[in-house]
Amino acid sequence: MVTSNTIEIRREHAQVPYRDALDTMTTRNAAIADGSAQELIWLLEHPPVYTAGTSADPQELLDPRFDVVQAGRGGRYTYHGPGQRIGYVLLDLTRRARDVRGFVHALEGWVIATLADFGVESWRAQGRVGIWTHGPDGREAKIGAIGVRIRRWVTMHGFSVNLSPDLSHFGGIVPCGIEEFGVTSLAALGRDVTAQAWDDAMLEHVDSFLAQLEKPCPPESA
Repeated sequence: MVTSNTIEIRREHAQVPYRDALDTMTTRNAAIADGSAQELIWLLEHPPVYTAGTSADPQELLDPRFDVVQAGRGGRYTYHGPGQRIGYVLLDLTRRARDVRGFVHALEGWVIATLADFGVESWRAQGRVGIWTHGPDGREAKIGAIGVRIRRWVTMHGFSVNLSPDLSHFGGIVPCGIEEFGVTSLAALGRDVTAQAWDDAMLEHVDSFLAQLEKPCPPESA
């Protein structure tokens, strides 16, 4: 079984411009596929940016107040910015179960387990990609986003989790194309969680996440 001991773990303290991160990911993805670079888990934050996935609908870009970048990942429009922790996960699935749905399921489970460490119950919602919880008003709201791309069986992109972003910045888009639900954050739920504390908690679960990739995805109802 591949463990985190064989994977580069990179944690950024300064913000990384999205276009720079995308270039780095693209290069690293190809190098992993060629066997010339280690796999990578990269934790970071971006300056404010809207990213467009391959299914993005221009009508869902309501107010392009920030740079808009074609991301190449699956999904629709997403916001990234300060106070939101990003995890880019570049892994070679040929070393594992070669199950794309299983990879996404495991990624969601990794975020859900970490949120539980901070006392936040969260879940998957059938038909809605991402991580969901109850917002301060008790209504269901999105606290984390998932967007991935697979090239030559090597993953790229990953997840984002709202620690303490300016939630008004999500107003420039219809986040992930879902109009009827809002977004929330750990800060909005009364949890003061730093990037370092979040990263530490995530990495406590990293080997469990990797172990999930060794077996096929459970049924969709799981």
